[in-house]
Amino acid sequence: MSTRNFIAATLGGAALLATASLSAQTKVGFVYVSPIGDAGWTYQHELGRKQLEAAFKGKVTTQFVENVPEGADAERVIRELAQSGCKVVFTTSFGYMNPTIKVAPSYPNTVFLHSTGYKTAKNVGIYNARFYEGRYLCGVIAGKMTKKNIAGYVAAFPIPEVMQGINAFTQGMRSVNPKAEVRVIWVNSWFDPGKEREAVLTLISQGADMVTHHTDSTAVVQAAEEKGVYSFSYHSDMKKYGPKTQLTGTTHLWGDYYVKTLNEVMAGKWKTNSVWGGMKDGMIKLAPLSPAVPNDVKDLVTKLQSQIISGKFHPFQGPVVDQDGKTRVPAGKVMTDDELGKMDYFVEGVASKLPKS
Repeated sequence: MSTRNFIAATLGGAALLATASLSAQTKVGFVYVSPIGDAGWTYQHELGRKQLEAAFKGKVTTQFVENVPEGADAERVIRELAQSGCKVVFTTSFGYMNPTIKVAPSYPNTVFLHSTGYKTAKNVGIYNARFYEGRYLCGVIAGKMTKKNIAGYVAAFPIPEVMQGINAFTQGMRSVNPKAEVRVIWVNSWFDPGKEREAVLTLISQGADMVTHHTDSTAVVQAAEEKGVYSFSYHSDMKKYGPKTQLTGTTHLWGDYYVKTLNEVMAGKWKTNSVWGGMKDGMIKLAPLSPAVPNDVKDLVTKLQSQIISGKFHPFQGPVVDQDGKTRVPAGKVMTDDELGKMDYFVEGVASKLPKS
């Protein structure tokens, strides 16, 4: 039996919580951008960490630092984990990319895995999930069920990962309802429940009767429940916060990836790589559909999901047209991963404009 010791210490303004095991042979560290809570981006990574512990019971020691700001604090925390003897360090937010790349050369015997970024090094790999697959299916449901033809989207930062989600949701919505439009409000934070709530209430006041988010808290789903507006959760199934109004959600599953990666490291077989898994890989899954979703819509979503998994359908298969009328992907073509990774525009159907840099 492993003994759990939760140690609170000040480290870059965050609480360091360590899980210790006397018989551990490998130390693994995790850096989280927001509080763990009971739902959201960080919570899903925490579930993955726990799955890793269970799979290597008695063979690993894991520790994590939550609520770490992106930037200098992140670099300090990543370095501290490597100094403490972690064989593997998972840095789980886009803004941790450069700090990870900066720290890695000083610890050549440590493997660093960065989530959602694009820079690699000799001992740095990257991993991500195809969130846009779930987003597209949520958009199809929204397009079928909206009465006002307006959906609201609360978003963190205009990086490719977030742009993919907004555009996929819009593509899905307009595939079944060409009159539909999506309105976006940026909160410039991954986790700020107050701003997220304010943003979604503004979108609802503008007529949105379908709402979703690319932020970490449950605030959007909670506010939608209060207002009687349908919502789609993100990262986790947030049904308990929207029991009557959450229709489904795009959920992320990291545990299998963490277990596979640690197996490779411990066997001396790990090599720098870039992993981008989707529904067929078990990294993306829809939360259970609400009884409010009509049966014909459920059937359509099931069919599309099967086609995505089999590779017969792609949420960004042409024609893909941006909001200025420019064809980005012609008919008969599918957007490449490289193009997806550089997405910096809104598709046709998004009513909002990108913030000026």
